[in-house]
Amino acid sequence: MSNFTLVSEFLLMGFSDIRELQIIYSLLFLIIFLSTLLGNLLIVIVTTLDRRLHTPMYFFLRNLSLVDACYITVTLPKASTNSLLNSMAISKGECVAQIFLVVFFIYEELTCLTIMARDRYVAICHPLHYTVIMSPRVCMQMTLTCLFTGLLYAAFHTGYTFRLSFCQSNVIQQFFCDMPSLLKISCTETFSNEILIVASGLGVGGSCSRSTVTSFLFWERGPSKDLSVSDLFTETDLLGPLILKVLAVVQPSHTS
Repeated sequence: MSNFTLVSEFLLMGFSDIRELQIIYSLLFLIIFLSTLLGNLLIVIVTTLDRRLHTPMYFFLRNLSLVDACYITVTLPKASTNSLLNSMAISKGECVAQIFLVVFFIYEELTCLTIMARDRYVAICHPLHYTVIMSPRVCMQMTLTCLFTGLLYAAFHTGYTFRLSFCQSNVIQQFFCDMPSLLKISCTETFSNEILIVASGLGVGGSCSRSTVTSFLFWERGPSKDLSVSDLFTETDLLGPLILKVLAVVQPSHTS
């Protein structure tokens, strides 16, 4: 059996070899990170302090804002720091944590959007039973279920990815650790990993997207016609980037 050199760190892909551009990219990442973080934290603070907003809709909106803030915290600060210090290295432990958290927060974001769509469906199509169907206890149960299943989902994918040996290279063609990039530099068979990523990605992403779209269709047929075009565009704007994230995750690392 061949002896493989154990990889203790990886090298992330930089955006430029020009020092001035590296500083500009670092500042740009910092601005994007701070603006996104402050915007989401503002939503969390307002929906927490204003008792009039203590409803299921704003409860899930607060959860979504927390997930968004955490998700961007996983990737952009490291990318900004690396670009500023001109150091693309990331330890294996940091890479493991980054993949786990990225997968976890993508899962949470998708499921949170699905629950929000379900909440609006109940509010519009069953307004008289809304407080019973979407009671605080039910909202908390759905949230905890998403958290628990998200932890299991992320832990399984992370563990199944890092069972592989990495000996061809330690250079990741991405500015953060992701599973498809790691599969490309693995020196062991990755076919089962690719099938698992595609199947689970299509399963989770497809089912969440289908549930959201189905809720929209029922909204239009419901007794209430309060759903505005802006509501539809808002939900589509939230779901669109998440679909792109899932497509990026589920693409095979290489063609056979």
